[in-house]
Amino acid sequence: MASLTRWNPTDRLPTVGDLIDRFFDQAFVIPGNGGLADVNAPKVDVVEEDKQVVIKAELPGFKPEDIDIRCEGNMLSLRGETKETSEKREGDYYIRERRQGTFSRKIPLPSEVDMDKATADFEHGLLTVCLPKVEAKRSKPIPVSAKTSR
Repeated sequence: MASLTRWNPTDRLPTVGDLIDRFFDQAFVIPGNGGLADVNAPKVDVVEEDKQVVIKAELPGFKPEDIDIRCEGNMLSLRGETKETSEKREGDYYIRERRQGTFSRKIPLPSEVDMDKATADFEHGLLTVCLPKVEAKRSKPIPVSAKTSR
């Protein structure tokens, strides 16, 4: 017979080290990507509609020519690079939070898509990629003929 153990809620309180480890483990991991996120990676929304998959990515400060979009298997790859607009430096930065440099982000697609019909629009820092779904192959009935044996 198993013995009962009295539950004490303070037995498993996390330490400060546990909380810090948990923050860093979760803060930089992209679900489904299996690794650390690029700190500069844009935030995205992926929506599966009836006939297409729509991906929206926030890319403020980018120009359309700075963005590279590719489909590799069932992953959409977004890459981009921004450069400082002026080389003139008028003082020391106290705070510098605006993004500069490169990013790379791979996004798993929920359905098979037709890349030949894909479109991408960029307006006011928002990239919208529309990926039409591949039409499901419909099953075709095979007629069965009856043979009579004599």
